[in-house]
Amino acid sequence: MISSVCWVPKGAAKTTPITVDPTEEELEAMKAAALKAQETRGEGDEDSSDEEDEWEEDDENEEEEEGGMEEEADPAEQARAVAAALGGGKGKRAAKKSTDALAAGLAELDMDNYDQEDEQADTERLFGNGGLGNAQYISSEDDPYITLKGDDDSEEIDDFTIRDSDLLLLTARNEDDVSNIEVWVYEEAQGDEFDNLYVHHDIMLPAFPLALAWMDCNPAATAADPAASKGNMVAVGTLMPEIEIWDLDVLDAVEPVQTLGGYEEEGTAAEDEPTSEDGKKKKKSKKKKKRNLKEGSHTDSVLGLAWNAEFRNVLASCSADTTIKAWDITTGKCEHTLTHHTDKVQTVVWNPAEPTVLLSGGFDKMAAVIDMRSPQQPALTWQVSADVECAAWDPHAPQYFVVSTEDGLVRCHDVRKGRAADGASSSGAAGEGALFTLAAHDKPTCSVSYNPAVPNFLATGSTDKMVKLWDTTGHRPAMLASKNPKVGAVFSVSFCKDAPHLLANGGSKGELNVWGVLDTAAVARRFPTLGPQRTKREKPAEPAEIEED
Repeated sequence: MISSVCWVPKGAAKTTPITVDPTEEELEAMKAAALKAQETRGEGDEDSSDEEDEWEEDDENEEEEEGGMEEEADPAEQARAVAAALGGGKGKRAAKKSTDALAAGLAELDMDNYDQEDEQADTERLFGNGGLGNAQYISSEDDPYITLKGDDDSEEIDDFTIRDSDLLLLTARNEDDVSNIEVWVYEEAQGDEFDNLYVHHDIMLPAFPLALAWMDCNPAATAADPAASKGNMVAVGTLMPEIEIWDLDVLDAVEPVQTLGGYEEEGTAAEDEPTSEDGKKKKKSKKKKKRNLKEGSHTDSVLGLAWNAEFRNVLASCSADTTIKAWDITTGKCEHTLTHHTDKVQTVVWNPAEPTVLLSGGFDKMAAVIDMRSPQQPALTWQVSADVECAAWDPHAPQYFVVSTEDGLVRCHDVRKGRAADGASSSGAAGEGALFTLAAHDKPTCSVSYNPAVPNFLATGSTDKMVKLWDTTGHRPAMLASKNPKVGAVFSVSFCKDAPHLLANGGSKGELNVWGVLDTAAVARRFPTLGPQRTKREKPAEPAEIEED
C-alpha cells in the first residue's frame, strides 16, 4: 500500500545521484556476517558428511554380509594372469609384453591424478585463451558485425539521468512486510509521445512508513561549508517513535543522515553473579539492556510531519502519543513539545503566510491552531464531528483552513474565529462556526489538497476509492469531477506545485496514479489558466470512470 505521496520541487535533485561506498565499519560488519554464515554452512556440511559416512558404512556392512566385498586386483597381476591363461610357447614373453603395454597406457592416462582436472586448460580448449591473436579487430568499435555499439548502456544512463523537465514524486510504500520510499520520475507527454511514470530508485526502511515531508535542509551541513546546507532530503515518520531523514541524492545508503528521537542503541551487558562459598565465581550471564528512548523523543508512532520552508531547520511532528513536537534538524534536538490534544494527533501543517502558526488535528475530534512563538499560550480549537484525518491551509486565503474527518465530511474554518482552549471558554459544538460543511465522501476522507496555482480548487480522496475535484468559490462547494484512479482505497492526494494541472494519488493497492485534471472538460472550462492544454495522443486504456458536473 501507499500511505503518503509527496512531490519534489524541480531542480532540487541532482542530475545523477551518487552511489555511496560502504565504510570500514560497514565492511567489517558484512565480513562478520559472512563468516557467521560460512560457519553455519560448515556445520551443515559436517552434518551432511556424517550422514554420508553413515550411509557408506551401511553399504559396506551390507556388502560384507553378502560376500560381495572383494579387494581390487593390481592391473599388472591381472595381465599376468590373463597371459598365463592364454598359455602357448610365448608364455613369459607375451605376459611381459602385455604387462609393459598396459603399464605404459596407465602412465599416459595418469589415473592417479584423474580427479584433479585442469580447469584452465578446459576453458582454453573450449573458448580460446582470450589473447589478441584470436581477435579480428582490436576494438569492437571497428568490428562491422557489432552494430549496437553500447546502445543498451546509453539507454540505461539516459533513464538514470534526471533531466530538468522531469517531475519527481515520493511514495511511502509497504508490501509483504517490506517498507521503502520510492522515488518516481514523471515525464510529461510531448507531442505524439505518451507520458511516462517509473521508479528511479528506492530507499529501504526498517518500519512501516506513515508520513513523508520533503525538505531542502541538510542536517549534515556544517558552518564551514554553507553551500552544502541545501540538499534533497525527506523526513519519514513510521510506526516507530523516531523520525528518519534520508538524502534522496544518495543511492544504496544503509542509514539515514539524521534520526530524530527514537531508541538509544541496543546493547548487552555482562553481570557477574555472586561468588560461591568455595570462592569460585559463577558463570557470567548476559542480560539484554532495556531499550531507552532518547531525550525528547516521541513514545509512539509518528503519524504526521510538516517542514517549515521559511525556517528551514524546523520540522514539526505529531504522534499517537498525543503530542506535537518541533525539532531543530541541524542539532537533532526537540525544541518544543505541545500537549493540547488528548488523543492521537493525525496531522500538522504550517501556515503558508504566517510560518510560525501551526495547524493540527487529532482523534480527540478537535482541530487546533497555535503560534509557536508563544507555545505556552492556549491553542485556538474547533470541535468536529469525528476523528480528524487530514487538514490543509488555503494557500490563496491563508486565514482559512479545511479539516477532513472519518465520517467523510470536509469543513472550512476561519482561523480568526477560533476559541482558546483554556477552560474558560469552550470550542463549541461540532462544526460550529464552519464556513461550509461538505459531505465529500460516504467513507473517511483521508486526504485533501488545495491547488497551488488557482484559488477555490480543492481535491479530496477517500477509502471509497474515489478522488473528487471541487470548486469552493464563495464557500459554496460544487463538485467538478470524480474519478476512480484504480489505486484502491485512496490514502493520499497531492497537487504538484511545478505542474498544478497534475494530481498524484496513492492507495491500498500500492499503485501510484497521476491525473492530468485538465483532461476533464469541466475543470478545463472552470480553470482555463491552470496549465498547458494537453494535445497529446491518448494512451489506450480502460474506459475512464470520470463523472462530471
